[in-house]
Amino acid sequence: MRLFTASLGVAVLLVAGGAVLAQQQPKVTKSRSTGSMECSKQADDKGLHGKARKHFRSKCMKDLRKQAA
Repeated sequence: MRLFTASLGVAVLLVAGGAVLAQQQPKVTKSRSTGSMECSKQADDKGLHGKARKHFRSKCMKDLRKQAA
């Protein structure tokens, strides 16, 4: 009987935990700036991936900020 009660208690906790997780609000993502999207498009056109893409986008965004100022 104790085993049954313990198993039932664990099952209730798992179901309740799942219900709480299901009710959590989805994360809000920040919208990307026009400059960020333009730099990404240029990186895509050049076929850049990984570190080269990150470096290119970083330089591109810095250049855009300099032009805006």
